[in-house]
Order: sequence, then C-alpha cells, then structure tokens
Amino acid sequence: MDRARTAALHALLQVDENEGYSNLVLDKTIGKFSLSPRDAAFSSALFYGVLERRLTLDYALGCFSHTPVERLSPQVREILRLGAYQLLFLDRVPDSAAVNESVELAKENRQKKAAGFVNGVLRALLRGRENLSWPDDSIRYSCPAWLMELWRDSYGAPAAEGLVRCLSETPPVCVRVNTVKTTAEELQARLEQEGVQARPAPGLPSALLLEKPGAVAALPSFQEGLFHVQDLSSQLAAAVLEARPGQRVIDVCAAPGGKSFTLAEEMKNQGRLLAFDKYRGKVRLIAQGAARLGLSIVEAAVRDAAAPPQALEPADRVLCDAPCSGLGIVRRKPEIRYKQKSTLDSLPDLQYRILCESARLVKPGGRLLYSTCTLNPAENGEVAARFQREHPEFSPAPLPLPEGFASAVGEPAHEITLFPSVHGTDGFFLAMFQKKAVEA
Repeated sequence: MDRARTAALHALLQVDENEGYSNLVLDKTIGKFSLSPRDAAFSSALFYGVLERRLTLDYALGCFSHTPVERLSPQVREILRLGAYQLLFLDRVPDSAAVNESVELAKENRQKKAAGFVNGVLRALLRGRENLSWPDDSIRYSCPAWLMELWRDSYGAPAAEGLVRCLSETPPVCVRVNTVKTTAEELQARLEQEGVQARPAPGLPSALLLEKPGAVAALPSFQEGLFHVQDLSSQLAAAVLEARPGQRVIDVCAAPGGKSFTLAEEMKNQGRLLAFDKYRGKVRLIAQGAARLGLSIVEAAVRDAAAPPQALEPADRVLCDAPCSGLGIVRRKPEIRYKQKSTLDSLPDLQYRILCESARLVKPGGRLLYSTCTLNPAENGEVAARFQREHPEFSPAPLPLPEGFASAVGEPAHEITLFPSVHGTDGFFLAMFQKKAVEA
C-alpha cells in the first residue's frame, strides 16, 4: 500500500464529507498513518494540490471520461483527481507511477470494479494532455467565477488578476519572535543551528520569514516557546494597536491565540490580557499556547462575542478580529474558495453585532481595532463605515503603519486592505477607532 497517496485520499474525503479545515484534517491524517517526513511532505503536496486545482482537474477529467465527474462516487472522483494532478502538475512523479498507483489505490479502497475505469480515464488524459486548453480563467486558475467577479468589481481588474494568479502559490512561513524570551537576532541564529534558514520580514522587527522549515512544531526552539507561527498581516494587526506594558487589553475572538500572544509580547508580559472564544476547545488551545510561550498575562476564557452574558471592565485596547468568510487565506485553506456565495450573506450583520458589543469594552480614550482575514468589502469597509456612522462616541484613528505598508489610494487613513499579490501577506483588513475622552 502506498501510504502517502492513501493518506491524501482519506484526507480529501474527510474534507468532502465533513467540510473540515484542510490543515487540521491533514495533520490528523498524517498522524493516523504515521507517515515519515518524506511521505508526509508528498502526501501534503498531493492533498493541497488537488484542493487548489479542483476545478481545473475536473474539467480535464471531464474531457476524457464518459461519466460526468460529478456523478462519480466520492472515492473514485478523488482517486482520479489525485492521478490527474500528478500527470498535469507534478513533474517529479513518473507518468506510469501516477496511473498505476491510482489504479492500485482504487483496488485497495473497495473500488475494484472502478479500477479499469480509473486506468482508462488517466491513460486517455496522458495521451491527450498536450492538446488540453482551458476555456476561461476560472478553469485555468481553479477559481469560481463568482469569486473572480467579486474581486474584479471590488478592487478592479488588475488587482483581481493578481489575486487569482497567486492562489496556487505557496504562502510564506512567517513567525513572531517571543521578545519576552529572546531577540530576533538570537532566534535567527538558533534556527540556523537547527537547520532552518530565517531572514527578517519587511516592516516589523520581530517577524522572521522561514525557508522550507518542515515540521515547525518539532523544532526545539518552538517547543521552548521562542516563537509562534503568525502571518505578517496578523502581526501588523497587533502592532498597530500599540498595546503597552501595564495596560488592560481584550481580544474578543482570540482563537487560536496568535494575536493575543503578540499583544502580550508587545506588553512585555506586563498588564492583563483577556483572550476570549466561544468554544471551550479553542480556549484550551489559547491557554496551551500561552503556557508554551511563558505569557502569564494571557487569561483565556469562554465568552460569546456576539451575545456576551455580562459586562466587563473597560479596557485600554480592544481587538475585534471578527469571524469572516476567510477569502484572504485561500492560499492556506484552498477549500474556502469552493464555498457557496450565499454563505457570505449573513456575515456582515454578525460582524457588526460583534463590533458593537466590542465597543462597549473600550474605555474613554481607548482604541478599538476591527480586523478580518477576508477580501470582501461587505465584510470590511462597509462594516467599518456603518460602525462609524452609528457610533459618534468613536472617531476614526489613523493607523500607525510601519514602512512598507500604506493604505491604497482612496482608502481612508484609519483603514488598510492587505493583498497577497501586493504585500506578500495574507489578504487582510484593518480599521482603527478611538473612543472619545470624557470631557472634564
């Protein structure tokens, strides 16, 4: 049995059946199959490649299958996608191995009757792949037409094209130095001792970019709490809030805790940081992460940001990183792009409700930061504009952006939209507000 390919198949079926997050599903599957580092890397490449290229693969298979792809059983469909991905996009896999191992995969996964069908379709694809052409960019880049249209209408054709082109790029691995325990220079040297090349990330002095780090959680420096993995966009969100030692800070939607950890480090582990989430399991993750990093000021607790049970003492800084559609992290979680457009409709009202509840937690003179990891104006600028109109006790506060980051032309100074194709970050949105001080 080819354990790497079998694991990829099982993980794909799990995402199909339960709509689980791809990273969590894959990590669990790799552990279940006890894959070696080499097999885990190959299985990951297959898994994410098939997720990223689903529309492209289905079109290619449809050109050579007498049965429509959508009518195939889930197992056969994913086996064919795995084979087609290897034939079309993985040059390092011999064509014969791509076909033969797919046939064996069918036999080993209770699809013996379909083995001949799998063999015939993949061999037809192998013979005809040089003459394949994509009818449109939606198929070429495996991006649903509605999403391409949303980005084109919202940000213009050049920006939309840039976003679509980077969908299949490997996102950077960025980490945040735990400045309570070490410095960027010391961590960089330590990582190099562990066989990982690191370089400073632009704009933020405590951010490092890692080159092919492998299993980050297995590094001794990670286990010792010298850093946590966090995209540059999330690090920027924590940085612009300018939390200071001794302050009271609240993160209302904190899981899995990355921004809370960065805020606590900015506070030099002095003060009080309340990190909330609606679900007990996620709260445990926050607490475990804070313990690994040695951040004693982080207090993780269960709280529903949309319908809090009781009022809290106001804070100097409040971060409202609201639940969103995730359209800014499609490179990391490719399954997000296949959501139905209708699933976005209810989000702005939920986000606005959470933002309003978060505003109650800000003391006079304090700051409130609204953020999302999506690229959809209805969830971003429109929510921020509505809040500004309906909350006169708050004023827009210009973002203290570091060098290399700037709001786009026409974007107000208290907002910024980050694009993977422009900034090299995840897609992200920030809007800052300050509560007016009480007049004497």
